[in-house]
Amino acid sequence: MVGSLVVAGALGRHAPVTLAAFAVMTAVLNPAATAVAGALRGLMPFVAPHKDDPVRAVPILRDARWLTLAVGLAGALAVLGVPLLAGAAGVPREIVAELGPLPYLLALDLLVLASNGGANTVLIALGRARQVLWSGLANTATVIVLTLVLVPRWGLDGMGVAWLAAGLAGVLVSNVCLRRALGRPVGQARPRVAEILALARVSLPLAGTVLVKFGALGVVAFAATLTTVREAAAHAVLGTLTGFTFLASLAVAQAAVPEMARATTSAEVRRVNRRAAVLAVSASAAGGLALLVSGPALAGLFSDDPGVRAAVLALVPLMLLSSMADAAQAVRGFGLSALKRAGASLAYFAIGYGLLVAAAIPVARVWGITGLWVAMLAVNVLLYALQSWGFRKHSARVGMAEAVERA
Repeated sequence: MVGSLVVAGALGRHAPVTLAAFAVMTAVLNPAATAVAGALRGLMPFVAPHKDDPVRAVPILRDARWLTLAVGLAGALAVLGVPLLAGAAGVPREIVAELGPLPYLLALDLLVLASNGGANTVLIALGRARQVLWSGLANTATVIVLTLVLVPRWGLDGMGVAWLAAGLAGVLVSNVCLRRALGRPVGQARPRVAEILALARVSLPLAGTVLVKFGALGVVAFAATLTTVREAAAHAVLGTLTGFTFLASLAVAQAAVPEMARATTSAEVRRVNRRAAVLAVSASAAGGLALLVSGPALAGLFSDDPGVRAAVLALVPLMLLSSMADAAQAVRGFGLSALKRAGASLAYFAIGYGLLVAAAIPVARVWGITGLWVAMLAVNVLLYALQSWGFRKHSARVGMAEAVERA
């Protein structure tokens, strides 16, 4: 996320149209990349029980690679179609023309992410989350250095090169850490159809929830471009800041999944989820308050345009409330994935974000980006209610099989 902040700041200082084009690009790249990441997160409830015998996770990781490569290829094709999609959606020509070869560079980056094969996810599930930091540092250092060097000269093209190089660095380091944790290489094997299907029943709905969410946010980003270039740029900045405040929530939710997957009673799994929710919302609130305090300075980092800065500062409080609601619903959703009930989350996301997609363009035309952020807040609150109801329902069944056997 630090790397993303540097990228957005460098592009905003390059030109407002460059930052607006970046927002259009990420509207498709984010759902595609996070769909791959979501599919990989489906590994956690399968790997977590093998914490004390990590080698037994190797076949599961091999099975997961078949899924992620398929999802990654589909995502790469979607990224390549961004210029056509943007033109059809009515995005101004100057913004579409600014994309250049960026879609090709980011499609390659997405395939690199898919080839990672869930190394970081397995490390988290095995209780070795600290090692994930090293791949994050490698990725961040690479993207920051190359962005500062290349973006002033090449604009979006330089950002694409930096992004691809950073992805390669992160994948290399994460796989080295995984090999050390396992004590052996993952290797290759023929696909095990039954095991892959069992994994797919959790992984693909997880990928689907991420795809639905960021697909809807992509529609919101497109809707923002139908207002003005300044408002579209401001929306891009707010989206980046939202990702920053959501970072701690995502980390807490992921770290809680293995603990919930290993829980043996309903009370235990609910206790872990409740504590994770409190921590995630608190972290999101703290991050948002820091943004409120440093708002003027941060806005200046992203753009020299006074109109963009004013729009960003006016919407930071609304962004904070939306982020807190998003953090709460995310922890509940990860709880469902730990229970291998990711399909329920997918249904809830279809409801909530379906409403957002239907409302985005009309809301943008009438109330601008302020209306869009009010709509996102409402959807996050609705999702929290739905996810909480689903988690309580499915968590009540934890330990029932063991109780029946003892009886």
